[in-house]
Amino acid sequence: MLAAVARALDLGPDAHDHLFRLAGLSPGDAPTPARPRVAQSLRELLDAWPDTPAFVLDRRLNLLAGNALADAFYADFAEADNLVRMTFLDPAGPTFFADWRRATEACVANLRLALGHDPHDRQALDLVEEVGSASADFRRLWGRHDVQGKTHEAKTFRHGTVGELTLSYHAFDVRDAPGQQLIVYRAEPSTRSAEALRLLGTLAVSSWLR
Repeated sequence: MLAAVARALDLGPDAHDHLFRLAGLSPGDAPTPARPRVAQSLRELLDAWPDTPAFVLDRRLNLLAGNALADAFYADFAEADNLVRMTFLDPAGPTFFADWRRATEACVANLRLALGHDPHDRQALDLVEEVGSASADFRRLWGRHDVQGKTHEAKTFRHGTVGELTLSYHAFDVRDAPGQQLIVYRAEPSTRSAEALRLLGTLAVSSWLR
């Protein structure tokens, strides 16, 4: 019956799986750890990619670890701790994300997907309450009940130091840490964005050496 409902609603893969999890008809997910830990080997892998921003997220969209270029990439934010807070609550959000509306929709849909894995995740529920109490946009989007995981489409950012960058990305599940994802951005070679990314990398190294 649920399969028929999913077909009738033309649900995408993430929404389809979310529906079945809510009905208790899919294998149970392990609760998201309160303090997720990133393996040292994965941290070393991040640092092995000095030319592209790479970082690890959990289901709550917490930034758990990143390389030096990822730190420089998100330097416009007061605190690069959680993509939901950064998008909705930080004043840099609407400028940094060139298509801020799409960024807000993706954040909310990703966060609702996290609660599909663990409906009793206290930290995720607290995050919903915190951001919802401060943002009418968040409350409106949360009420839509959209569900979506990470996509692979290109995104455009406006960085305060190096200007506009259009980057594609890939998201990889971390097999030994369920719920963690490795995100790697890249710019098309020989483009303005590739030049900006190289400049950002140079600035990141200079800042680290000071």
